[in-house]
Amino acid sequence: MDLATIIGFVGGAACIVMSVLTSGGSMKNIIDIPSVFMTIGGSLCAIFILAPLKKVFGMFKIMGRAFKVPDFGERNIVITMKTLSEKARREGILALEDGLEDLEDPFMKTGLRLVVDGSDGNVIRSIMENEMNQCEARHMEWINLLNQWAGFGPGFGMMGTVLGLIGMLNNLEDKSSLGPNMAVALVTTLYGSMLANWLIAPLAQKLLYHNSMEMKTKEMIIEGVLAIQAGENPRMMAQKLLTYLDPETRKVIEADVLKD
Repeated sequence: MDLATIIGFVGGAACIVMSVLTSGGSMKNIIDIPSVFMTIGGSLCAIFILAPLKKVFGMFKIMGRAFKVPDFGERNIVITMKTLSEKARREGILALEDGLEDLEDPFMKTGLRLVVDGSDGNVIRSIMENEMNQCEARHMEWINLLNQWAGFGPGFGMMGTVLGLIGMLNNLEDKSSLGPNMAVALVTTLYGSMLANWLIAPLAQKLLYHNSMEMKTKEMIIEGVLAIQAGENPRMMAQKLLTYLDPETRKVIEADVLKD
């Protein structure tokens, strides 16, 4: 589980509760079921309008990924690529075919299969970059869907507030109810803001971060595959791939992968 996401959700809820209580208010003053229907239900219905049914239901599964810490295996990529490069230099490119199906990363497997088949370097880069771009495009569809939901939240919150004000103005003769009615009307705006800024938009940004990390590992794989295809020195290839790693991770494996 991603502890940062959990802290964000639990801590955000705690901050909201503490803000209400320390300001002299009460939790019952900000709990309003009609406002929940307007903001969450209304904005979600808008998502049903703009996206296919399969996408809307799939969106919730995708949101769950923000609660997991992804491991794209950058360290293993460097080590595996250097090992394969050394094997290709010793035994020839065709020797890579043995054990190719045992590779866990399908993207790496695709690239190396192209190398074994004798494809040109430019062709390999074109195919792999296109596959990477299509993968990122699929990710961005989900992220953009979440951003759309986040954008609808405040709008429906304002709509709920307007509806509350209309009801309040229709009962101006009851002076004692003006304050409570106004408070309830504003709660809808609060819910819309919370939906967007505390829940949905941060989840979308976390998934965007995951996407950037995955695309970085795919770039590493492309560089490694092309280096093997070009017959580059394994040590030089490893040095190139190490530049993609953060300093801490790089320090852990640098001595092993750069040794002669």
